Amino acid sequence: MGYYILLILAGYLIGSVNSAILLVRSKFKRDVRSAGSGNAGATNVARVFGMPTGLLTLGCDVAKALLAGLIGWAVMGRTGLMAADLGCLVGHCWPLFFHFAGGKGVAVAAGTLLALDWRMFLVIVGLFLVCVLATGRVSVGSLAGVIGFPPLYYLLHGADAALAIGTAMCLLVIFQHRKNIRRLIHGEEPRFTLRDKK
Repeated sequence: MGYYILLILAGYLIGSVNSAILLVRSKFKRDVRSAGSGNAGATNVARVFGMPTGLLTLGCDVAKALLAGLIGWAVMGRTGLMAADLGCLVGHCWPLFFHFAGGKGVAVAAGTLLALDWRMFLVIVGLFLVCVLATGRVSVGSLAGVIGFPPLYYLLHGADAALAIGTAMCLLVIFQHRKNIRRLIHGEEPRFTLRDKK
């Protein structure tokens, strides 16, 4: 149990390094949390500050989940990977270094999938892209991806502690999308469009 706690704490510190905040601050001298949707994640960065910065943010967020997950794998195997990335996800959403106001965790979840099982990563990313292209809404793709994780994991790996942790991560991402869900229900969720960078 002690190792799992340490992995969660280590993952939390890694996740608290929020690339959206750091990149926008360094390149545009602004706080991404005061622009667009106010979310410190890759989608908001791309929408407000341009696709190149958004993609760089996405890559950094995936990379930190990979780093945390691989550390967890080295210490405690698959369950350690998931424990470390659970901490990383919490850190990304509520970063210690940025007043506990961060992103929604989708890119971190993608990095977790990539570290966990490349087959699952490809299937979930494919589901995400289909949903985004069909609806024009990133939130729909994100929610479809996290909802698809538990049954896909069970199909490939069966029921274990890693599935329980992964399901908790999915619920956290869904919770972070509660405003998006409310807007979707009321038909008010905007389609993804790119503005001129500011």
